[in-house]
Amino acid sequence: MTDFFALYDALLEEIPPQPITALLPGSFWTGVETQEALGLAMTTPGDTAPPALPRWESAATLAELAPGIKSWNFREATAAMAAVNAHYNTPGRLARMHAGEPFDNYCTRGLDLRGKTVGVVGHLRMPESIRREAGRFFILERSPQPGDYPDSACDALLPGCDVVILTACTLVNKTLPHLLELCAGAYTILAGPTCPLCPRLLDFGIDRLSGLVITDRQAMKQRISQDLPGPPYPTGQPFLLTKEAL
Repeated sequence: MTDFFALYDALLEEIPPQPITALLPGSFWTGVETQEALGLAMTTPGDTAPPALPRWESAATLAELAPGIKSWNFREATAAMAAVNAHYNTPGRLARMHAGEPFDNYCTRGLDLRGKTVGVVGHLRMPESIRREAGRFFILERSPQPGDYPDSACDALLPGCDVVILTACTLVNKTLPHLLELCAGAYTILAGPTCPLCPRLLDFGIDRLSGLVITDRQAMKQRISQDLPGPPYPTGQPFLLTKEAL
């Protein structure tokens, strides 16, 4: 890999000095709010490494906080990812890009999975039809449940997959650059509420972006403050952006 952080730099290119009105840390979800939007990221635990931005918790603008996505302190990186999404995942941007997608369509809409080998990195909620259609189906997970493969199997299994769905939490824990190398021969989808609506990501071996724009801020802020687990899709509008549509 020539530049580990090239993908992250692409995300940071257009982050503006927009004022942050609230930083909302939670056990399951972290939010960063501006006047325009509420950006969201799944909270990734890990606070042992020194922060990249010593005063990140008091950052005044998105441009000040967002560079923390490169941090190996995952609490900082989670907040920075939420700041990035406060810029990209806005109702206005969603409307301009015509990327709204019904949740039931899921990120595989239009893909023929019959007989294909499908790998999923992370526990993403998805229709059971995907398992039924696929010829072979793997879930690879850092905290595996019964039937899952540990994420240490990624190097062995992902190069043989036809379709790979990656949780966007891999942006926060910095496994995404290597995972994309492993998926070079696959049709690759970055998915989940942490995913940014940023077309530049499609220049890095990703074929689809599937995420969430928060439209009911109060409901989402309540979920964060009450530490409610589970997918936050009822509080927003899912999106799907495909390389083919650009």
